[in-house]
Amino acid sequence: MKLEDIKSIGILGAGVMGGGIAQCAILAGKNVIVRDLTDEICENARDVILNSRFGFNKAVELGKMTAESKDDAMSRLSFTTDVAGLRDCDLIIEAIGGGEDGAIENKPLKLKVWAELDEVVNKDAVFASNTSMFTIADLAEVTSRKDRFIGMHLFSPANIMKLVEVTGTEETTDDVVQLIVDLSESWGKTSIVLKDVPGDTGFIGNRIMAAVRREAMKIVDEGVGTREDVNLAMTLGFRWPAGPFPQGPSARSGWK
Repeated sequence: MKLEDIKSIGILGAGVMGGGIAQCAILAGKNVIVRDLTDEICENARDVILNSRFGFNKAVELGKMTAESKDDAMSRLSFTTDVAGLRDCDLIIEAIGGGEDGAIENKPLKLKVWAELDEVVNKDAVFASNTSMFTIADLAEVTSRKDRFIGMHLFSPANIMKLVEVTGTEETTDDVVQLIVDLSESWGKTSIVLKDVPGDTGFIGNRIMAAVRREAMKIVDEGVGTREDVNLAMTLGFRWPAGPFPQGPSARSGWK
């Protein structure tokens, strides 16, 4: 399958990631159908795409987009609460978040949904997961299309950040890897092609940041410096755009 063969993209999840991915796809001229559990969630996603800080209406206001191009892009976007609505899609991108435990991602839920979709979506469609941490081969295992299953991790906000981690398994075919690379580039992204490994360790970005945050917390625990000291060391000393510790009271709630 090649980029020109992708006529319709289905997106699982209408949250921040799903909505951002949808925004990229419709801007690039692809028809998109987003599926989530309720009409309310879907309508909220539509509102975010139009009215958020990086939404289309703001782009029109700033002269970065015309009203006509906005209307054209939105005409390619639809929503559904019925999984059968994704039946005829050529590519499915899963962007399902976490569960009630507060985790960012929920592996059992992803496995359940992929198994269900495999029975519904046309057998030639490619499946791509936006997971930032789970082993792609594990997710592919519950489907009958392991050769057409791949990782496509966009960073948040997906419509702004430029990197895509493309992760193929030992069974993912070369043409599927190239398809996702080409799709990413058509969205104005830069892709890196990575090797899938067992253990749910994540890919390059999350593994590096996890190590950084562990060491940063160790520095604070040892009394070497404060969170603010660590952030200043990395932003001023190494020109990082932000330090490893989130800023502000609400952002720090998950830290010691």
